[in-house]
Amino acid sequence: MKKRIFSIMIASAMMLTLLAGCGKAEGTTESKSEEPKTVEATEADTSEDIEEPTEDSAANDVADDTASEDTEPTIDPGDGEATTDRSGNNIVIPANVERIVSMAPSTTRFLIDIGLADKIVAIDTNSYAYASSLAEDVPQFDMMAPDNEAIVSLNPDIIFTSGMSSFGGEDAFQSARDAGICVADIPTSTSFVDIKDDLEFIAHCVHAEDAATDIVKQYKTEIDNISATGALISSRKTILFMISLPTEDYPSIYTFGTGTYLDEMITTIGAENVIQGQEGWVSISEEEAIAMNPDVIVTNVNYVDDVVNVIKSAQGWENVTAIKNGEVYYIDADASNQPNQHVVDAMIEMATQVYPEIFKEYITE
Repeated sequence: MKKRIFSIMIASAMMLTLLAGCGKAEGTTESKSEEPKTVEATEADTSEDIEEPTEDSAANDVADDTASEDTEPTIDPGDGEATTDRSGNNIVIPANVERIVSMAPSTTRFLIDIGLADKIVAIDTNSYAYASSLAEDVPQFDMMAPDNEAIVSLNPDIIFTSGMSSFGGEDAFQSARDAGICVADIPTSTSFVDIKDDLEFIAHCVHAEDAATDIVKQYKTEIDNISATGALISSRKTILFMISLPTEDYPSIYTFGTGTYLDEMITTIGAENVIQGQEGWVSISEEEAIAMNPDVIVTNVNYVDDVVNVIKSAQGWENVTAIKNGEVYYIDADASNQPNQHVVDAMIEMATQVYPEIFKEYITE
């Protein structure tokens, strides 16, 4: 089971890496992170096995899938609004949205936060943590291999998807599109600004701009406040953020460089990412990680019991500064992996652990 979860996490990290490399300029796609969303990225800890991609093959698949064509919508807008989604695909937002399918946990959580739980008629299997906030009989589907016929039978007004739904170059929701349903894709964001734009896009699609206003405002305010404090720190600690732990089967450590919102979290709190000169999601060997000698190790790995002590007791790491000083910390996996306003919660958690005296106002008992 752990092998399967780890394989999925690696594939998710690869997906986030490749999408991040494409960028999100002017409505075209960029991974998920978050990661991850598994990793942010990862957002996926799916229940199905997937083939671990090579970098070259995954890059070609994603490039083919994410390159949007400049075509007009094939559906008469009618009373709806013709626009483009966050991947640059032409869509028509329905004039009335009463039935929503959410195929990404970051989107599911945000929709619940803005008071639309009662309009969600289906979710992805990775949104299981939020199912208790929904109607008891809300069905769950695999975001990478959905039952389009069953989803279409729910008569949704809109379906929100993520980059994971086109992993491998295939649009998993093409049948739903062909059925005339609005499918709005939101690739995993690489920055705080992208996340803000995603939140505003989702709110606009469901005609809930007013409900989202305070959430977006608070999100921006918290980032500005933390950034202002972080900018005053002159002696910056270096951080190694472990998205995965090395094992016998997978000896590499997955982490990230610039061009990811997790890297932005590190720099915003006034620290430095120990990974320099690399972009997106990367893998390093244990030897490389040890040689980097980070001041702090942060992880959001939640598939290992007592992960902090596992890292602290790792053989060969005893002379690493973070280990010697006991600076190994866990931050919430959902908040850090899922690109929505809750990444600020993860950033505050990181800030109060790395610089407890400087960010003591955020510490709650």
